[in-house]
Amino acid sequence: MGLNIVVLAKQVPDTRNVGKDAMKEDGTVNRAALPAIFNPEDKNALEQALRLKDRYEGSTVRVLTMGPARAAEIIRESMYRGADGGALLSGREFAGADTLATSYALSCAIKKFGKVDIIVCGRQAIDGDTAQVGPQVAEKLGLPQVTYAEEIVAVEAGQVTVKRRLEKGTELVKAPYPIVITVNGSAAECRSRNAKRVMRFKRAVVPSELNGTEPKYPEVFGRDKALCIDEWGVADIDTKIEMLGLSGSPTKVKGIESVSFQAKESKRMTDSDEDIDSLMKELITKNIIG
Repeated sequence: MGLNIVVLAKQVPDTRNVGKDAMKEDGTVNRAALPAIFNPEDKNALEQALRLKDRYEGSTVRVLTMGPARAAEIIRESMYRGADGGALLSGREFAGADTLATSYALSCAIKKFGKVDIIVCGRQAIDGDTAQVGPQVAEKLGLPQVTYAEEIVAVEAGQVTVKRRLEKGTELVKAPYPIVITVNGSAAECRSRNAKRVMRFKRAVVPSELNGTEPKYPEVFGRDKALCIDEWGVADIDTKIEMLGLSGSPTKVKGIESVSFQAKESKRMTDSDEDIDSLMKELITKNIIG
């Protein structure tokens, strides 16, 4: 039984290094001012997809990401780890999208892949922390969804069994597929790059990365079709352009700031009964606990 799996992954700014130039005047993230990384929970989702590929012979894993040409690095990183390829959704029309516009664009692009059995993505991206895109994609495609997944346990008899991580434990749920699954950061970490795959796919590019120039290794590029990563624009997917980018985004960011907590004073204590009693009295007096 071969599964057609699509992983939704995002190249995000490293929000651990937010500075004064991290936001533009229009309220969008200034991605040029921050280093770009593979969204952490999307890596967890990729690992779940690759485990299904390992388990079910004939399965394929393709990665869909949206962004400028440099976001193709996400697809290459996925291919180094075992993905079969993917597509970059790129163009000025997609820029500045909030979760609503992003999920609309992604749902339209997913249809271009044809038959898809399982769509997986991280629970949320670190540049927004909304956890909305996965569920919104499911709604737009009319598919069932399972969120907070920690492990995709089995796929059999037209159903997917998923272990979910909840606040007070875990639960096993079953749902029919096609399905959208969002994966927690508590799921298994993504496997390391495979050296042989790095050597093969380090030359993989999307057309806009070539900028009209010839590929560095033309003889290999022409022979290995996997080195040609798909790049789709508005004309390649069935969309309403007014629902894309800033025009399709009702969310407007008013401000962004980096908050760091610093202790102004500290107190050393022992594990003696006197110190513990003193601490409890202080916490109660200051209404910290009651």
